[in-house]
Amino acid sequence: MPAKSQTKQRKRRVRTMSVDGIAEAVELMTREYGPFEQERRLDPADEMVFTILSQHTSDTNSSRAYARLMERFGTLEAVAEGTITEIEEAIAPGGLAKIKAPRIKEVLTKVLELNGSLDLAFLREMPLAQAKAWLRQLPGIGPKSAGIVLNFSLGMPAMAVDTHIYRVCQRLGVIEPAVTADKAHDILEAKVAPEEVFNFHVSFINHGRQVCKAQRPLCLECVVSGVCPSRKKFITAKNIKEEGKSVPTGNATARRRTGTGQLPHVPQQEG
Repeated sequence: MPAKSQTKQRKRRVRTMSVDGIAEAVELMTREYGPFEQERRLDPADEMVFTILSQHTSDTNSSRAYARLMERFGTLEAVAEGTITEIEEAIAPGGLAKIKAPRIKEVLTKVLELNGSLDLAFLREMPLAQAKAWLRQLPGIGPKSAGIVLNFSLGMPAMAVDTHIYRVCQRLGVIEPAVTADKAHDILEAKVAPEEVFNFHVSFINHGRQVCKAQRPLCLECVVSGVCPSRKKFITAKNIKEEGKSVPTGNATARRRTGTGQLPHVPQQEG
């Protein structure tokens, strides 16, 4: 093998975080933002609809849209029988209603066609790969949506990689830079212990939302800065001076965010 190819392979191996390193990062983030309670689960079909409503909007807006949808129709069976216009009117507070309404009706109609009912509890009895494949045959259901339904509704160790998780994984070196978001699902499932998939998801998504932000990551407040290969790209003398902090050298930070983590993919209760 040419010397240049060997060098590139060595660099890729160095960039990729080990399984133990991932477990340590999950533990640190869970301690920082958690604990996370696996409660308030929706039924699988409801979770699927809520996932569609949550696309390209805030948790608050998607929660409001889901609440309005259920107030208007009462059941998902009624939603499936409703017109696109009726669904659109109900979910208007969530944004992109003209796009999401036909998607919701189409996916519910397809589930009824394939299964005879909207009860998807049978997926829990399937091997994970088969359950994912069953959901992936539905219109508009990709690896992220399938992972959300299986993990958050049925408690199965399916990985769901959103933009926050994907960004954090790339910056921490959990996945290689060239790995796409779709491919990241299978790679991360192989690296994260099944019993830790839920904590991985919610801890990484909270870290991406609160600290490892897209435009200006708060590296000086990062609980995993000591193991992050990307921090040197973001920490500058200017922001150190502005925030009056020293460059973190380890994993210890002030636990200011404990208990502030949000559980994604479940409707928020208003008030």
